[in-house]
Amino acid sequence: MTATGKWLIVTADDFGISRGVNRGIVEAHRDGVLTSTSLMVNRPASAEAAALARACPALSVGVHLELDPSDPDAIPAELARQLARFVALVGAPPTHVDSHHDVHRDPRALPHVRAWARRVGARVRGYSDVGHISKFYGQWGGETHLEQISVDGLLRIVDAELRDDNNVTELTCHPGYVEPGFASSYAAERETEVHTLCDPRVRLGLTDRNIRLVGFRDLLENAA
Repeated sequence: MTATGKWLIVTADDFGISRGVNRGIVEAHRDGVLTSTSLMVNRPASAEAAALARACPALSVGVHLELDPSDPDAIPAELARQLARFVALVGAPPTHVDSHHDVHRDPRALPHVRAWARRVGARVRGYSDVGHISKFYGQWGGETHLEQISVDGLLRIVDAELRDDNNVTELTCHPGYVEPGFASSYAAERETEVHTLCDPRVRLGLTDRNIRLVGFRDLLENAA
């Protein structure tokens, strides 16, 4: 990446957690600014998610780990199992690594995750040359704040957090559609995120700010 400007990866967590979330993530990629997603290989909709990803060749797919830090001795085997499941589903190694509720940041899990990620050649969220923005989220202090995940809210976050040219930053999001029986404290907010990410004003705003959208796969190809 030699052109000047800012580089933004937009990553959806929770791919595979439900069919409704899968649908929202794919819509935000095809019709919006989403460039990457992170797959939960243990969840019932993971096989459907992988099939949808195969139909979206520009979508970078990483792994959204689910780990139990209270048993650190079991983590290496669990990492190996989740990687094997990921490769079986996706047909390729993950382009990046993160985790449900950021459990990979737990000091009991982090050394194992970082060592494992080095072996598979994937960047770990928060521990690589890619910056990370987590503020695009519609709940704060136990209350819903849809203004935080509106078009204006997203562009305000970008203005505040993306300061330097020639740096890559990842913005995480949680788009999706809520179906009956979907158990999550973050539910209605997901649909708002879909609408925001697909709003043409977001893409136009990024273009006006000289921000280029990229995926984690682009970083891997550039380094090759």
